[in-house]
Amino acid sequence: MSAYSGSAGKPKRLSLRRNFSWTFIGNTVYAASQWGLLVILARLGSPEVVGQFSLALALTAPVILFANLQLRGVQATDARHEYTPRMYLALRLLTTLLGWLVIVFIALSGGYAQETMLVIGIVGLAKAAEAISDVLYGYLQQHERMEFIARSMMIKGIGSLLAMGIAVFFTGSMVWGSVALAVVWALLLLFYDIPAVRRVARETAADPADPEVRRIMQPAWQWDRLWRLAWLSLPLGFVMMLISLNTNIPRYYMQEYYGERELGIFSALSYWIVVITTIVQALAQSATPRLSKYYVNQEARAFISLLAKLLGLGVVLAVAGVLVAWIGGRELLLLVFGPEYAGRSQLFVLVMIAGGMKEIASFAGYAMTAVRYFRSQTVLFIIITIATYVGCVLWVPEHGSNGAVMALLLAGVIQLVGSLAVTAYAILRIKEAAAAQPAGEQGLA
Repeated sequence: MSAYSGSAGKPKRLSLRRNFSWTFIGNTVYAASQWGLLVILARLGSPEVVGQFSLALALTAPVILFANLQLRGVQATDARHEYTPRMYLALRLLTTLLGWLVIVFIALSGGYAQETMLVIGIVGLAKAAEAISDVLYGYLQQHERMEFIARSMMIKGIGSLLAMGIAVFFTGSMVWGSVALAVVWALLLLFYDIPAVRRVARETAADPADPEVRRIMQPAWQWDRLWRLAWLSLPLGFVMMLISLNTNIPRYYMQEYYGERELGIFSALSYWIVVITTIVQALAQSATPRLSKYYVNQEARAFISLLAKLLGLGVVLAVAGVLVAWIGGRELLLLVFGPEYAGRSQLFVLVMIAGGMKEIASFAGYAMTAVRYFRSQTVLFIIITIATYVGCVLWVPEHGSNGAVMALLLAGVIQLVGSLAVTAYAILRIKEAAAAQPAGEQGLA
């Protein structure tokens, strides 16, 4: 029996379990590769080298995430197909170009050393290629074909590890390491992601000979529709930028007060949160289209059941991460990064507590995206960003890395409470709408 559901003429989709399995494998390989890359940088270079690369990521991420407008999530939850894939692609190309120009401006005007400036600009190019792949992932996710996304992430992770590691090993320069990263991500976009979208378009089309299928990778420059799509997605762009700022504001303060060395150590320890994030994203990205369909069809009980399972697993993952850091954190850091990092085992425990809180809250955030409460997320993350900033101002100058983690923990608590409140309101609206409809019409909205 085929792994796909449906019959001839109907879209082929993997089951939720298979989608999660593929996404988990893809995210795990990618996260392990990125973690391995960080280990290589720490071993081949110094905390300053890790700090330089971390700074480039911290500066480029908020800009690109805002420019992305979270179009992947908007497309994946577009259950009514209000906009075509070509419109999402057109808008992403435009905003990505603008985002990269902003990154270049930041690099040139930030007063950084020439090498750091080049690293920031080149990492920005890599992020631009990744942004185009990301909107293609939105199309694949909408059709619940997560296996293509998983394979892409595995290729990207392993390719990045090999290419950047080799470049840094032979040149000792983060500039050439960044060039290798950008080349790998661009080649992946051209030779895997684009062909994957073309294949899924043919497989899911009622008529594979439809001209729209052949033009799937041609941007649709319908400016009135693009403007409406941008306006719809703008709140999510702010949200993603604010989420990135919440993560990176402590890094900015660490670099400002303690330099690239302490930033490198703090960033290396913080990257362990990616282990939890890997599973969270695999679950949430696989479940978001399903949650969106439950919401559109006013299936409140199914929505609550799936969300409760996600939140419960988030708690389990958070507790497991803290226990690992508490019981074997020093030995783990010594084995992976070396003695300079092993002496920060207490900080490692605090990092995992803050990260666990954040990841539990992320599940509720994905539910907010599924019900398309975009502007509510904007307000919530403005509050969270202000709290993170105030926490860093109060605690980082005096307490260093511990103060940065305290700020992250404060932000995580606020995010969890706020996200659950908004999601609960959305669920209440589902129940009220379902109760107001005649019995025969429920589930058909």
